[in-house]
Amino acid sequence: MSKISRGRCLLKVRIIEARTTQAQLSRRTGYSPQQISNWIHNRDKMSYEAAALCAIILNCHAEDFYEWHIS
Repeated sequence: MSKISRGRCLLKVRIIEARTTQAQLSRRTGYSPQQISNWIHNRDKMSYEAAALCAIILNCHAEDFYEWHIS
């Protein structure tokens, strides 16, 4: 059976692609700038709910915020 695991966070890439900023994403989501920074630097993992909210705002998919590895 295959396993899937999260790799590097791609949130910063998605923010740039959406032509917005971490501060603007913070204001729109209600998550603190520190929390967004923690996700970007892989200090915390995004919950599915956080990823879904960010995906709606950034016009992408929740799974687009991480590299995914199948083993």
